[in-house]
Amino acid sequence: MFSGQAPRCMSVMQSGTQMVKVKAGSKGLVRLFYLDEHRSCIRWKPSRKSEKAKITIDSLYKVTEGGQSDIFHRHADSSFDPACCFTVYHGNHMESLDLVTSNAEEARTWITGLRYLMAGISDEDSLAKRQRTHDQYPLNKQLHGCLLFLNVFVTWLKQTFEEADKNGDGLLNIEEIYQLLHKLNVNLPRRKVKQMFQEADTDDQQGTLTYEEFSVFYRMMSLRRDLFLLMMAYSDRKDHLTAEELANFLRNEQKMANVTPEYVAEIVDKFEVSDENKQRGVMGIEGFTNFMRSPACDIFNPLHHEVNQDMEQPLCNYFIASSHNTYLTGDQLLSHSKTDMYAWVLQSGCRCVEVDCWDGPDGEPMVQHGYTLTSKIPFKFVIETINKYAFINNQFPVILSIENHCSIQQQKKIAQYLREIFADKLDVGDILSRDSKTLPSPQSLQGKILIKGKRLPAYLSADAEEGEVSDDDSADEIEDDFKLRSSNVRARNVVNILKKLDSLLKESRIGDKEDTDSFSIRALLRATHQGLQKNLRQVPHPRRCAALHKEQSHFPTPCFSSGTPGDVLSFSETRAQSLVNHRAEQFLAFNQRQLSRIYPSAYRIDSSNFNPQFYWNVGCQLVALNYQTEGRMMQLNRAKFMVNGGIGYVLKPPPMCKGSFNPFSDDPLPAYPKKQLILKIISGQQLPKPPDSMLGDRGEIIDPFVEVEIIGLPVDCCKEQTRVVDDNGFNPVWEETLSFTLHMAEVVLVRFLVWDHDPIGRDFIGQRTVAFSSLMPGYRHVYLEGLTEASIFVHVSVHDVYGKVSSLRGIRGLFNRSSKSSVDTNSGGLRKRSISDHLLRRTASAPAKGRKKTKMALSESVASISDQKNASGAGAGGEGMSGKEAGVEKRLQPRAPLTHRPISMPLDRLLQGQLSLCSTDKEKHDMGVDTVIGGYFLFNPSQIIEYILQ
Repeated sequence: MFSGQAPRCMSVMQSGTQMVKVKAGSKGLVRLFYLDEHRSCIRWKPSRKSEKAKITIDSLYKVTEGGQSDIFHRHADSSFDPACCFTVYHGNHMESLDLVTSNAEEARTWITGLRYLMAGISDEDSLAKRQRTHDQYPLNKQLHGCLLFLNVFVTWLKQTFEEADKNGDGLLNIEEIYQLLHKLNVNLPRRKVKQMFQEADTDDQQGTLTYEEFSVFYRMMSLRRDLFLLMMAYSDRKDHLTAEELANFLRNEQKMANVTPEYVAEIVDKFEVSDENKQRGVMGIEGFTNFMRSPACDIFNPLHHEVNQDMEQPLCNYFIASSHNTYLTGDQLLSHSKTDMYAWVLQSGCRCVEVDCWDGPDGEPMVQHGYTLTSKIPFKFVIETINKYAFINNQFPVILSIENHCSIQQQKKIAQYLREIFADKLDVGDILSRDSKTLPSPQSLQGKILIKGKRLPAYLSADAEEGEVSDDDSADEIEDDFKLRSSNVRARNVVNILKKLDSLLKESRIGDKEDTDSFSIRALLRATHQGLQKNLRQVPHPRRCAALHKEQSHFPTPCFSSGTPGDVLSFSETRAQSLVNHRAEQFLAFNQRQLSRIYPSAYRIDSSNFNPQFYWNVGCQLVALNYQTEGRMMQLNRAKFMVNGGIGYVLKPPPMCKGSFNPFSDDPLPAYPKKQLILKIISGQQLPKPPDSMLGDRGEIIDPFVEVEIIGLPVDCCKEQTRVVDDNGFNPVWEETLSFTLHMAEVVLVRFLVWDHDPIGRDFIGQRTVAFSSLMPGYRHVYLEGLTEASIFVHVSVHDVYGKVSSLRGIRGLFNRSSKSSVDTNSGGLRKRSISDHLLRRTASAPAKGRKKTKMALSESVASISDQKNASGAGAGGEGMSGKEAGVEKRLQPRAPLTHRPISMPLDRLLQGQLSLCSTDKEKHDMGVDTVIGGYFLFNPSQIIEYILQ
């Protein structure tokens, strides 16, 4: 599509083009924009922040033609020619770079060129899609993703070289290399660095490295000892893997099925760098490293990049990705409102967006955050944007949560726009049936837009001029704060409060003329007044709710009624928290037949987020977050919905859809099979300095450690961490095993965090959060989110656990961290540590704080294989000694400094020739290896919930 025009576009873009950078509060700035030498980023000058004046190509989201963005809409009165305008959206929050060229041809050149570059990077290379394996994806698609990965690495290496070349002469001297290594957190003796420098410096110009020579130097420095020893363990101590040995590794360690000779040959062809090895059909250490670092060995299950769950169940059986105050770009008080936010969240998988409607000028309803200084956008623009972007990336239904504060006349305008713009997308007549006892499924509602809102009261005529339908989320929280929680409070107390509020409201109206800043006080009072009036009207008789709760509490408790299948209730964070804490089982039961929406507290004016897992644990479907605020909670949200292709719908576990359990119990589901997750944290690669480091790249070399956090049911939530490795962020090795027992693994999120140890605390380096059900078994790389090359290398194994955890016997005893022996139920004896574990232990690059360093030559490690093999010949059920004698011998040996490691395969037996290339099902079971875990106004008013004031 782009190939014919691409060379000319690239040439023009690299030469540079003068353009006007349009900004919200000014007429624009004239800058020279150009594509850098490596085609990796857009830069501009002049700029006071020369290093930061760039946008990387891999951060680009989309490029639009003409003046379509909010910024251009604000300059609608300007004389900009639409043919000369275009917008570049980039970054996590879809920031816009709005540009105007001097003629239409220049604009067309840049639009075409940028789209060409984006197609080259493609979504295949995004962090969320690094993983590709052949048995889930066609071979050509998987290898395409791996080639893109290699291309990105080359781009990164070129950028690294360019940034290290301070004088811009295209060469690096030894001092520049020293500075670069410090930046990369490499702590090598200068003698060793000089040796590698001299070996790589092969041209006539001695004392400097060209880019090609630097590439050789970097490969020498990056030799992965852990991968080298792992390869040797499978290659019978050779420096390469044959096709048969590679296939054996893929089957037994990576748990790949249907490994064909053709697939193995393709791997060798794509990843091996030596032509000689390619001709022989073998893979050396560089090729093996390339393969293990590629998307084919990422920790994320590639099957989960596509829809893989049953989409025919009722809506209430799904968690649904939901956004709060979607239009806001920042805080809840002063930030801008943009239609672009709807485009961004919808394309990122969000399926429930919020639209706050208020009366606007000229009879046109506006979308804004009421009683604040946030900007306004026309309701019509919002609906047009939703209509345009709702179904670009997936066809599953979108829910509009409308918070309606408009007069009757402007509500009619809202209805008109909904009918005209959404048209057939609102027609669900053939899908919904009032007689149906269940909600429709996401599958049946594909391409449809559902409206969550309130109808006008039935007693109002069609030509009524006034009517209250407001569903004011902001007032809801304030209302809660004014509720009297004493069990002796009666309705007359509420009446007294209302009288006082009436008085305060009158005073606030007088004060407005003198103090324009009092609007927030007035809004607070009005919201509280209206909320209490509604609450007073809805006070029920205590007996109506007696069946729900026998024990009285000082917290107000809602009554859940079965209602109709279309009911959805909205709860403020505070109210929902009280329900979860005091009525968790009832809340869970309610969510099995109807939908609940949880939204952040009105007091989170900074747009911070609560922990969504707290509400997912009781089956709440629509847990709404502030998508504009990046951080831990949004990372959990992304991980949650990546499980099912990122489409915004994830099936709840069966116990949450039917039945009853207490999510806060120590053993919530005694008969439900548990899972044991064993994570061996082996090593780290290219870990950067903390992002908020005061000295930046000149700061000290980091002392990293890894923390693994389990987020799920309360009984499963925990954290474990490795020891600290001193002065090594480039290739630290921990080689430690962490074990976790999970009672409901389907809701668990596994969070990998890397920290820099500091005498006065710790500094955050990076993280990656993955749902448990998306973890791939075997040796995997965990790429840290938002960091190009930084990763940790782990081994993953999962095992079923039945009964109480403390009563584990047999092979499962291997994985108890406090156990002193590893019992093999297959042999009847005691299994020794596998050779791969033994080898990887030797790669530790630094001890824990305070320990002495121990070194072992590589030749010693390799030689130890023979010793291990000879010793194992008479053990583990062999002929030389009985199981009891083996146990005595093992106890007499010095204890290893690290805990027992999980055995994903009996590698020592394999190297002795005692194990066939394809293990039988019985052997796999004995090893403890499991399979891979794999109409509008649809909804009635949320008036079912009532509060008891006694």
